[in-house]
Amino acid sequence: MRQQLSLLPEPPRHPRLGKDDWLGALAVFVLVFLSTFPVVLPFLFARDAAWALRVSNGIAIVLLFITGYSFGRAVGHRPWGMGLSMVVIGSILVAMTIALGG
Repeated sequence: MRQQLSLLPEPPRHPRLGKDDWLGALAVFVLVFLSTFPVVLPFLFARDAAWALRVSNGIAIVLLFITGYSFGRAVGHRPWGMGLSMVVIGSILVAMTIALGG
């Protein structure tokens, strides 16, 4: 492995971010924003924070099911089983959070 690494060209003295780097960073930002925005929505419209928190947890559980279902279809496993397993894991995490005061 050391010999193969020594055959690689020297890295540039002053590396710069290119167009692909900036587009990748923008794609990550958009993905994170779009995946968390539905969970934040209840807090924007509700006056009661406790109710907004529970609605937010419900939205997160629904998103977990959709993600698990989609993942199950993509990898050739049972979509409903994957979706429900994601819901179970998410529900356990939410219950632990609530038990710890969240």
